[in-house]
Amino acid sequence: MQISSFIQFFLREHLPPFLQWCKKHPAKAFFSILGVLIALQYLMLPYNSLHALRKENPHRTALMRQRESEASSAGKPYMIQQTWMPLSRISPHLMNAVVCSEDGTFFEHSGVDWYELEQSVEKNLEKGKAVRGGSTISQQLSKNLFLSTSKNPLRKLKELVITLRMERILSKKRILELYLNIIEWGNGVYGAEAAARKYFGTSAANLSSEQAARMAAVIPMPLRVQPNSGSVYIARRAGVILQRMHVWGYE
Repeated sequence: MQISSFIQFFLREHLPPFLQWCKKHPAKAFFSILGVLIALQYLMLPYNSLHALRKENPHRTALMRQRESEASSAGKPYMIQQTWMPLSRISPHLMNAVVCSEDGTFFEHSGVDWYELEQSVEKNLEKGKAVRGGSTISQQLSKNLFLSTSKNPLRKLKELVITLRMERILSKKRILELYLNIIEWGNGVYGAEAAARKYFGTSAANLSSEQAARMAAVIPMPLRVQPNSGSVYIARRAGVILQRMHVWGYE
């Protein structure tokens, strides 16, 4: 029997009874289908790619491809600015500012800050919409490397599984190095070196604490504000980050 004929036969014989079962047991059907989707997504996760990231730097990320597609659909040109830098050539001020801003327990957790995640879920349920994020640096890296900016629950599930795997495969130092080199810092601007050159005319190695705080301040909305702008929001946010850096002993 040909494959197409077998599929038709299978669906004809088994689909109607399955649909009837779903109607009688909607809750069981929901969780059964969800389980199948989770299993399929798990099998499609980038396991080998994570191992390769121990020594190899990614050339193009999922976010870059998404932005290129969005620009193409709008009929606009899109040029990527990125210069890879090892962690040793990135200012400690920037590393500290990003950790203070995005993930204060980065060096303690195993990829997910469960307390922050719980608080975010409770806040979002209370407001009835997404008003607070709970993503760690590792989760943001997973999303940018392999997924998209979609709020789809399955995308968030894949992000969680990839993050937990990533933390077992890569060191914290490597995760931070990857993050600082692929994070979006403006339209087509990726990574600390390209951003430092564009906004402050200097290398990522030479960023001052104030410049680093401003760069960290725009990470949640890199397409709406720039680190060197006169934005009141950026000035206030950078001030909060600088204060955290001082309190936490990051000089």
